[in-house]
Amino acid sequence: MTTFQDLALIKPILLALDKLGYQNPTPIQEQAIPHILKQQDLLGCAQTGTGKTAAFAIPILQLLDAKGPAKQRPNIKALIVTPTRELAIQIDESFSEYGEFLHLKHAVIFGGVNQHAQVQQIRQGIDILTATPGRLLDLIGQKLISLKDIELFVLDEADRMLDMGFIHDVKKIIQLLPHKRQSLFFSATMPKAIQALADTILSKPVKVSVTPESTTAETIQQSLYYVDRSSKYQLLSDLIANEIKDSVLVFTRTKHGADKLVKILNKRELSAMAIHGNKSQNARQNALERFKSKEIQVLVATDLAARGIDIDLLKYVINYEIPNIPESYVHRIGRGGRAGSEGIAISFCDIDEMAYIKDIEKIIGMKIPVVENHNYPMKQLEKKDTKAAAPDRRQSTQPKRNNGMAKAARTKK
Repeated sequence: MTTFQDLALIKPILLALDKLGYQNPTPIQEQAIPHILKQQDLLGCAQTGTGKTAAFAIPILQLLDAKGPAKQRPNIKALIVTPTRELAIQIDESFSEYGEFLHLKHAVIFGGVNQHAQVQQIRQGIDILTATPGRLLDLIGQKLISLKDIELFVLDEADRMLDMGFIHDVKKIIQLLPHKRQSLFFSATMPKAIQALADTILSKPVKVSVTPESTTAETIQQSLYYVDRSSKYQLLSDLIANEIKDSVLVFTRTKHGADKLVKILNKRELSAMAIHGNKSQNARQNALERFKSKEIQVLVATDLAARGIDIDLLKYVINYEIPNIPESYVHRIGRGGRAGSEGIAISFCDIDEMAYIKDIEKIIGMKIPVVENHNYPMKQLEKKDTKAAAPDRRQSTQPKRNNGMAKAARTKK
């Protein structure tokens, strides 16, 4: 088995990795790090949870450290552009962790908060900047940031950039970069529009793909409950109280739905907080930190707010509402079972969401095992037109006394 020592990393980075308890690189890290250290452009198709942040953060730190001691007020040498505030913050934290024993300076900028503190840090001089597109362009427009000395450029979560409508901003940023640079491009999926964007950014890139596009990680066990919408909160409460008894990330489709669910769980004496776009940045960070420290058991999130959330050893993810975009299912359940650890993904499907399940199963290339007997079966199914297809019963029955978090089959590629 490959170790980080085998990747020709410098001692300060190896010490930091050892302190974090990391001994063996994930597949994306093992494949990408050597190419990045050789200063090659890279196109990475890697889904959430594969360890891709470290795959670019570690070699960037090593490449910049090799240039010698930083100036008192260094110009920005590496730029990482990512779609969400949470992901930007976590990438910056990764540079702190992996670069603990180096003397490189880094900062993160994002919208939704006053720019003063961010600007002050940049004025002091930084080597590495992690940014969301809007705030970056805003500060460039104010002539507070210059990209003229960028040597390393990373575009992370490119497919989500497209989904969120940031591609135009990304293209503006690319036009401001020096022509001579090393570029790294990461995306969980590779539709034509993303491939076309990659072609404009990269020069003779090395291609690295860890898992087939839009597939779920092998370490994630999936299960599916057919349940009436009105009974979902009861099923969720029972599973959390009686069977899970561990930290769980719960997904809803809407911000209002997230807040409503938190109130229900709190009334049932289950500690929960919500994270979504209507929350202030401080409130979102507070909820995330309390969840990570296990002060609260349940974090309820919307898709955009949860994008890039990196929580070590998170095992349980529950789709309280089925996403209407199949790829979102892949991103959601990728929060659990990260970097090779085991994860369990549970989905609640009501009668109006059955078409979404079909779309998801089509894109992941497998049938999600169904929990047969549980205490809240879908009563509405009996009222549905007889021409409608009944749920495919693919899981062996279980005793009724069990709320039914069945042993789920491992997913297949």
